[in-house]
Amino acid sequence: MKENQKNSRRSFLRNGAIATAGFYIVPRHVLGRGFIAPSDKLNIAGIGVGGKAEVNLPYAWNNGSDNIVALCDVDDRMAVKARQRWPNAPYYRDYREMLDKERKNIDAVIITTPDHMHAVQALAAMQLGKHVYCEKPLTHDIYEARMLTEAAAKYRVVTQMGNQGSSGDDTRLVETWIQAGVIGEVHTVHIWTDRPVWPQGIPTPTGKFDIPKEVDWDLWLGTAPHRDFNPTYLPATWRGWSDFGTGSLGDMGCHFIDVPYRALKLKYPYAVECSVGSVYTGFFREAVYNDSYPPSSKTHIYFKGPKGKDIELIWYDGGIQPKRPVELLPDEPMAEKDGGMIFEGSKGKLMANVFGEKATLLPTRKMAVTTLPASKFPFVEGGTEGHQQQWVKACKKGYGAYTSSSFDKSGPLTESVLMGNLAVRSYNHRESNGKGGFVYPGRKKLLWDGEAMRITNFDTANQFVRRKYREGW
Repeated sequence: MKENQKNSRRSFLRNGAIATAGFYIVPRHVLGRGFIAPSDKLNIAGIGVGGKAEVNLPYAWNNGSDNIVALCDVDDRMAVKARQRWPNAPYYRDYREMLDKERKNIDAVIITTPDHMHAVQALAAMQLGKHVYCEKPLTHDIYEARMLTEAAAKYRVVTQMGNQGSSGDDTRLVETWIQAGVIGEVHTVHIWTDRPVWPQGIPTPTGKFDIPKEVDWDLWLGTAPHRDFNPTYLPATWRGWSDFGTGSLGDMGCHFIDVPYRALKLKYPYAVECSVGSVYTGFFREAVYNDSYPPSSKTHIYFKGPKGKDIELIWYDGGIQPKRPVELLPDEPMAEKDGGMIFEGSKGKLMANVFGEKATLLPTRKMAVTTLPASKFPFVEGGTEGHQQQWVKACKKGYGAYTSSSFDKSGPLTESVLMGNLAVRSYNHRESNGKGGFVYPGRKKLLWDGEAMRITNFDTANQFVRRKYREGW
């Protein structure tokens, strides 16, 4: 290339950039087939880049179809793989610093942190106009879920909760069959899980431990009350502690309950009650640990169906399961190890695994003689594994583009799921009876005003609707 041609090209690029920044982006048709223009790539930041993020980030990145432009984690040990995979992405410990310094470079944020930090991180991103993908459960508290639902609409951003089953083919099939009346009007749904697979129903750990140099413990605590560092809480066992996690129900409820919630077009529940597994000391007295979720629980959540009739959803965890259906043959498995669900209707029953997988009518022989309708809902490309990419593609289209678990859907779902935890924590709430013993006023049916987000017959339970953040958060 001659020198005057080089100068002309430099001048053109410089002057063009000054005149209008948009023209320097090369469109796809100029590059030709097989090339992705910079303008077609979504710039994604990760908050919490270990654990489940090791699935979320690669699926969103899609082998370079999009960009990972910033990484954030309060535990350097959890960030090792992500930093090796995307070495050019700036790394931060404080998500607030990352959002401030990288705001011009970020289009969207994936949040994969402990439950107690979801709300503040998602809200901070949305307030900057960033699209948000947030792991399940959407929030730690009922109030937070309502807040994020409203914020997504206010800031007009594309959102998705990380319950990938909502993008699965099976969820759509079960939804279609239930709404087509294949088993008549559903009045009861049983849902069970093998969780917890981490310690629950245990006393608060004690002892003094040095904070690992790789961990910023103050940032890890975030909104939670201050407590001394203890390795018991890391890296994933925080789920069993009420200050940080949401227990078995929070971990799996947004996966399992999502299926009947959609199929039955549920909204806010009107009541909840529960019973919990007991933990005994050496004196055989029941031990109640309000800092930790119980080792097992059975929770009844009551809804009004679309036609105004009652629907009871019963949740079992910690190894508890519902009674085996009489329609199931002795050698036929009742779902899988992780758990399952059974819909009881006026004309029959339907059983399925998590995400609605392997759905079958009961007795199972009916599947061979019943013509079931095809899904009336379009399938998502990639199914459950396309959940992150569905969100990425929707972000490029802009606010209003469809995602399977946008906050307007996953927010109310999360509120309903967390009603179970409200009942569990109220159940464990004890008060002095003035005679040296205790009473448990929370061990009754709690009536819920969904619109007002308030228990109407036991005011003490309302402390679990919205927690107090630590000062500075």
